[in-house]
Amino acid sequence: MSPSVPSLPRRVARTLRTSLFAQVCCALVLGIVVGKLWPDTATAFQPLGDGFTRLIKTVISPLVFCVVVVGIAKAGDLKAFGRIGVKALVWFEIASTAALVIGLVAANVVGPGRGMNVDPGSLDTAAVDETTGGGRLPTTTEFLLNALPQSFVGAFAENELLQVLILACLVGAALLHLGHTRVPKILPAIEQAQEIIFAVVGFIMRLAPLAVFGAMAHLVGNYGLGVMKTYGKLIVLCYVAAALFVALLGVALKAVTGLSLWKFLRYIREEMLLALGTASTESVMPRVMQKLRRAGARDDAVGLVLPTGYSFNLDGASLYLSIGTLFIAQAVGVDLGLGQQITVVLVLMLTSKGMAGIPGSAFLALSATASSLGAIPAGAVALLLGVDRIMDSMRVVTNLLGNCVAVFAVSRWEGALDIDQAKRTLDGEDVSSPDDGEEEHDGQLKRAEGEFSTEALAPAVPAQKSRGLEELKEPAPEAG
Repeated sequence: MSPSVPSLPRRVARTLRTSLFAQVCCALVLGIVVGKLWPDTATAFQPLGDGFTRLIKTVISPLVFCVVVVGIAKAGDLKAFGRIGVKALVWFEIASTAALVIGLVAANVVGPGRGMNVDPGSLDTAAVDETTGGGRLPTTTEFLLNALPQSFVGAFAENELLQVLILACLVGAALLHLGHTRVPKILPAIEQAQEIIFAVVGFIMRLAPLAVFGAMAHLVGNYGLGVMKTYGKLIVLCYVAAALFVALLGVALKAVTGLSLWKFLRYIREEMLLALGTASTESVMPRVMQKLRRAGARDDAVGLVLPTGYSFNLDGASLYLSIGTLFIAQAVGVDLGLGQQITVVLVLMLTSKGMAGIPGSAFLALSATASSLGAIPAGAVALLLGVDRIMDSMRVVTNLLGNCVAVFAVSRWEGALDIDQAKRTLDGEDVSSPDDGEEEHDGQLKRAEGEFSTEALAPAVPAQKSRGLEELKEPAPEAG
């Protein structure tokens, strides 16, 4: 007797109940429908998306701290961690420059603003001031100074990732310096705190469909679909240029690691759809960190490269800024020469590094670029007010993919990537979900206990011998 096959409604219901991807897809479509049919009431759903993002942000800083500290302590080599940081910055600069150049070439070839003949004096710049809150981008000196923490607690309270990274590096270095025999319980405690945070992320992720529904309903209800017609050429150009850049990322990933970007996209499809729906890469950072670790990237590489990329590797934003600058110039009838376009690249290479976390940062960067050129009225950036929110989806997806590829590439460069495990994971052989990792959690705790129980029970050694890295590798003395 053949086993009965569940009916279609039951299979659909089971998929919706068990698959976060299916739930987010349905929420995305439902949000668009509600925003289109009831635009006046749809904007009331925005708090759903904002609330979810706030919950996720509460765990990002402690999670980054735990991952980086554990990564440094387990790697056992602070110099290797420094090399990872330098290689990450090199990769970031190459990738961001490539995105800027692709954007400029695409805008020159297509000319999305040509023929608009806009009078800059007719534009209302007050809306730009309202969007940016009258702020400005920090100078290079201010940006570097702000990366240094003033307070241990303040860095976490203000969710300053670069400050948290510096604190984590200091704590990890201190653990290496003191050794496990001096502080035998600290590292296991941090590892267990990390597992608790991941469990909290799993709880919060159950609210992801509500967040996507609220964000999409607000977007469509507030901006409507009519903007697609008005700025259709610019929107299509940005998304096509982003697709081209992502294709180049795929080629680079294949060349450096032998991994397939398409398989990786399938692996993180839930996180990608969530980032697309909420227009926020921060909402998926914890889950992406966990999946990158599962895909064979070492903890120290994931913990340093991914959070740093959120400030230094905004590939999608760089692409949009270069296209947006030329769009504005073409719209107001300004023909930028080759020298001026090179200046655009140089200015955006600097301004794009200080954008993360600043309200209206895209408009501030565009205004700074226009002012540096002297040929484009700074108020002309108001032309992009109607389309900027539509570009969020392109920016966040490109930013996220760029940072994930950076983690794999830098990990491979540093020898911190398990290629065999990565291929098995991306091929779907490791089917466990980040949410339901009970067995993995128990295994990690057992490994942690195995690693540290001997040191914890070992008799104390003289203080002078507990300094340095060598003692981390010394076997515990046998009991008499």
